[in-house]
Amino acid sequence: MITLVPGEVTLVQLEQIWRGNDDIALHPDTRAPIEAAAAFVAKAASGGAAVYGVNTGFGKLANVPIAKDQTASLQRNLVLSHCCGVGEALEAPTTRIMMVLKLLSLGRGASGVAWATVNLIANMLNKGVFPQIPVQGSVGASGDLAPLAHMAAVMIGEGEASFEGEVMPGGAALAAAGLSPVVFGPKEGLALINGTQFSTACALAALFDGWRNASAAVVTAALSTDAIMGSTAPLVDAIHTLRGHKGQIAVAHAQRAIMQGSEIRETHREGDSRVQDPYCIRCQPQVTGAAMDLLHFAGQTLEIEANAVTDNPLVLVEEGRIVSGGNFHAEPVAFAADQIALALAEIGSISQRRVALMVDPSLSFDLPPFLTRDPGLNSGFMVAEITSAALMSENKHLANPCSTDSTPTSANQEDHVSMAAHGARRLHKMNANLNMILGIELACACQGVDFRAPLKSSPILQDVIARVRQHVEPLSEDRFMAPDLQKAAVMIADGSLIHGLDMPAYILGRPTAHTTQSRRARCRRQTWRFRRASRRLLSGRL
Repeated sequence: MITLVPGEVTLVQLEQIWRGNDDIALHPDTRAPIEAAAAFVAKAASGGAAVYGVNTGFGKLANVPIAKDQTASLQRNLVLSHCCGVGEALEAPTTRIMMVLKLLSLGRGASGVAWATVNLIANMLNKGVFPQIPVQGSVGASGDLAPLAHMAAVMIGEGEASFEGEVMPGGAALAAAGLSPVVFGPKEGLALINGTQFSTACALAALFDGWRNASAAVVTAALSTDAIMGSTAPLVDAIHTLRGHKGQIAVAHAQRAIMQGSEIRETHREGDSRVQDPYCIRCQPQVTGAAMDLLHFAGQTLEIEANAVTDNPLVLVEEGRIVSGGNFHAEPVAFAADQIALALAEIGSISQRRVALMVDPSLSFDLPPFLTRDPGLNSGFMVAEITSAALMSENKHLANPCSTDSTPTSANQEDHVSMAAHGARRLHKMNANLNMILGIELACACQGVDFRAPLKSSPILQDVIARVRQHVEPLSEDRFMAPDLQKAAVMIADGSLIHGLDMPAYILGRPTAHTTQSRRARCRRQTWRFRRASRRLLSGRL
């Protein structure tokens, strides 16, 4: 069981949830603020003053009053009318993290949703009821309306959901899991569909996969360096500390440690006619390190967003009012997604250049053309390199920023949007492409090191090669290669390539304790204010 404390959940916890199947529960202390906010909304719904989303229409229709006896119908109609998503369904793990993010947002006690509604989300998570969420249809402002509406629809027995691997109507999925739908009260439908949880979930999933790619790139680069008999002099610590970037320092440290004890390196430490290696070897720490710095920055943004309240309007119990704002605008997520995209594209770009280096006999320091023993009769890794170039180019195009785009919607009421949703969603494809680029580099580098026999690489890298050889045999002559490349890519994607390696926390994407503690302290102070106000409300003193 993972107990969620809204405002204090970390990236490490979120990744654990995304990759695992642990039961989920909100901390018991969240119930009082949630119920206090719901009571405040109920009071507002029974009054005569117009409150957006409670007794008014939505968006451009905000000036249309809604009768008191129609507020439940208003919320149901809202959810069903917004179920306009298209495209393939979101993967179950990402749907799971999206639902967790909605729990965290509602759990801050500023949304006015009933405890029973919040509890249903938790029960759906723990029983394995996952709404079918079409991945297209959000522009990343006014919240991820369409995707989240498909989630909310299941909660009222509509839409579609999967249960035990079978897709079925939402009501049937709830019944099969022993759950019952709810009837939305005032503001509940709006609170559920308003927010950035779809965009943030997709960006988080990409970040977690991106870290595996980034850390794997340190290993593949080390192998490639030995394969072409490159120098380790550019990894000297002083070079990197003089510049000062954390990622660069960490990558150089990790690669230096990984290559320690390489027989191949020792044979050309003296008397090497090459003064400097090409940039793709010499500047690996500078490029991949910079990408890691960018991933860390994006991670900080997404950690904040994961703990944020992003629906509208917000129920400020402490201040005694319900206020319209714009926390649903996903610009921070859009920026983070663009940053991740740039990092993924650059990691792939420099990896592909190392592949090109290894297959080129004029640059590979006596490796055979295309890494094959009988070039001409055999083409070796010729087209594998072309495939890596194709994927690299595709990722470059996908890395074009999405956050700079905008289009007015909802009759110009929503006249600037973030495009965070598809900005985050494209990262899934980019990571898959990068898995393959790095997998191709891995296969080439292992082949290159094999050609240096009887010399061996470092003990760490020889162990890596041995693990690769359990899945991908050396290329002695041309064969049907696609399965081999896929197996190498899987080793990148599932983390098995770096499993057991002693790598710095920064390389693995672990946030700094200072950043996490500062945010936790800030959220904790705010939470205590909400709790005090909630107790006053429930006791009739507010």
